Amino acid sequence: MQLDNQTALITGAGRGIGQGIALALAQAGANIVAADVDLAIAEETSEKVKALGRKSAAIEVDVTQADSIEAMVNEAESRVGPLDIAVNNAGVISIMGVDKLDAEKWDSLMAVNARGVFLCTQAEINVMRPRRFGRVINVSSICGKVGLPDLSHYCASKFAVVGFSNAVAKEVADEGITVNALCPGIVGTGMWRGEHGLAHAWREEGESEEDSWARHQATFLPQGVAQTPEDMGGLAVYLASAEHVTGQAIAVDGGFSL
Repeated sequence: MQLDNQTALITGAGRGIGQGIALALAQAGANIVAADVDLAIAEETSEKVKALGRKSAAIEVDVTQADSIEAMVNEAESRVGPLDIAVNNAGVISIMGVDKLDAEKWDSLMAVNARGVFLCTQAEINVMRPRRFGRVINVSSICGKVGLPDLSHYCASKFAVVGFSNAVAKEVADEGITVNALCPGIVGTGMWRGEHGLAHAWREEGESEEDSWARHQATFLPQGVAQTPEDMGGLAVYLASAEHVTGQAIAVDGGFSL
């Protein structure tokens, strides 16, 4: 196991991509701290990690608050071990045209998707630096590479994650720490599925959500099929073990951003 006995912290680990990444890292040998604003679902992920034979803890965190993040990092290290890998995955989305967008909605989304990544990365690097080792993986999106209608605020936040990760990677490049952005494509989690998802919002007249989901896969993805949380986990394992890959924004998107 290439990550044997390393400690990995994942925010937004309670479901979807975060849970997929947590389980993939655990399967590669890492012990897992599952952090989420909802402690109950973080505990569900933690139990799944333990079932794989790895050490794990669940922690409640609000990634918009610096004191909550500092407490998370301190608790992670005291309960599981010195932090080797950090995956800053927590994020939110809303769907609306720029004409409907107001400053409050912009700020609330940025607080999680951009401010949260900044605060988490800062706290994680602070404990990694003295040991001169660390792997920081910030989850951006295909919307950090390509703009989409009705998602201007979301795209702005995810483009910010890419630029931030590239800049910080250069700051810590000679300290044994890598920083990269992982950019999921179309994944059948809450962003796309359900009554609040894009497949529902972007239905054509007379089209079901399932038909919309199929159409968007066929339209956007050269491979024609959606990606999975497990796909994102595979890239996270690679980035956690790659010594000389840093400052990159790597998409797992079936060719969408080619």
